[in-house]
Amino acid sequence: MDEIEVSAVLPVYNDREALEVAIPRSLEVLEEIAPGRFELIVAEDGSTDGSTELAREYEARDPRIRLTHSDERLGRGRALVRAFTGARGSIVCYYDVDLATDIQHLHELIGAIREGFDIATGSRLLPESDITRSSGREIASRGYNTLVRTILRSSLYDHQCGFKGFRRDRLLGILPSVRAEHWFWDTEVLVRAQKTGYRVYEFPVRWRQGPGTTVRRKDVIEMGSAVMRLWWHLHVEKD
Repeated sequence: MDEIEVSAVLPVYNDREALEVAIPRSLEVLEEIAPGRFELIVAEDGSTDGSTELAREYEARDPRIRLTHSDERLGRGRALVRAFTGARGSIVCYYDVDLATDIQHLHELIGAIREGFDIATGSRLLPESDITRSSGREIASRGYNTLVRTILRSSLYDHQCGFKGFRRDRLLGILPSVRAEHWFWDTEVLVRAQKTGYRVYEFPVRWRQGPGTTVRRKDVIEMGSAVMRLWWHLHVEKD
């Protein structure tokens, strides 16, 4: 294999069925974007449904695939950090294993980093975005992102879309300051990157809600608490 340019990461937690689709589809699209110069990292995080075993089978027969496994649950953020730290590409990206975001958008995601942006992120909340999801999810997402824009002074519209790319060296430069270990990791990285002066490219995507995703009252409270904690870290503790 030639020198690795792109490291794509699939965060996985009990996602065996989705992984069976995501791995071959990812290889197909990544081969279009960076033929012979990519790796696909399965960032498996304490699964108990056979996801680990499936990823190991793929890894054993395809040198383009690598598995990072944890016996205990790390949380989405920590699992991604471990994968990015060990990645070999100068461009790193990740996307949700259910392929909720149309994977063809990888062309634009990686293209933006090649063109000089430090970070690229898909957005479900731009006027041109094509999304299908429940009214509850829509209201919660718009409320959360409005809170981030208002309290944390972000210029972006969608912070939690699981479809992001980075210049690896620039990402590693801010990771030591990122405290979030699970779902809020996405938001904190984007907020700190803007605060540092990184160039961020946000673009509309086609996105479809997966089965079994709901928003609970507890989730809404946690969202607000996480935003206020980061505001405290940035403006009171000055970290």
